[in-house]
Amino acid sequence: MKSYQIRTYEEAIEVIEEIGLLPLAKLVPDYPSLDSITLKEHWHSGSELDPWMWRAKFPVDGVAAYGKFIKKKSVLISRELLPLVSAVLGSQRPLKQRYADGLVSKEALELFGHIREEPGIDTRVLRSKAGMRDKEKKKPFDHALLELQGSMDVVVSGTKAKTNELGEKNGWSSTSFETMDYWAESNDVKLAGIDVEEEKRKLHDHFFRISSPESMKALGKIFKF
Repeated sequence: MKSYQIRTYEEAIEVIEEIGLLPLAKLVPDYPSLDSITLKEHWHSGSELDPWMWRAKFPVDGVAAYGKFIKKKSVLISRELLPLVSAVLGSQRPLKQRYADGLVSKEALELFGHIREEPGIDTRVLRSKAGMRDKEKKKPFDHALLELQGSMDVVVSGTKAKTNELGEKNGWSSTSFETMDYWAESNDVKLAGIDVEEEKRKLHDHFFRISSPESMKALGKIFKF
């Protein structure tokens, strides 16, 4: 596997476009992650060299889809690879149908409805609209969001700063979400793949060109090729 060491957002874009799948932290053996190819001192520095700041910029700029798509871990997927990954890890069936078949939780179905109605909704507003602001409802809320990302029904659209009545930043930023279909359409990405076995073959061929045997074994388990 090729070794990378980057400093700038522009260099990160080049890596994403080259390898297609870039986890934020170590996910696949002998495979790059954003934290492994950047300098530790730049993380959470708040500067333009801060990879933590970039993570929300990639989806906003249409560079990559971002979310906890694999093993509940945050990953970036390039525009080119997204149709293949979405076809393999996602579902062609509507969420309501999957819910009727017992494959989706009631909380996930409800959250999806709010996210679809209000693209870019942040987690604070989403919890409130779903009536899940109580402490005991945080766990099912978080689980439902993970569920929707794991099935690639929703993506992180960016982050929104918490502000006070004067519009001044006040507290931590929160994550915002939109549906995968909305993000793809907004960024001119076609999610047309329906031949899952063919998409698996294309994914295999892509990763085979850039990966070591060790990383191919792990990627094969993820994408079942």
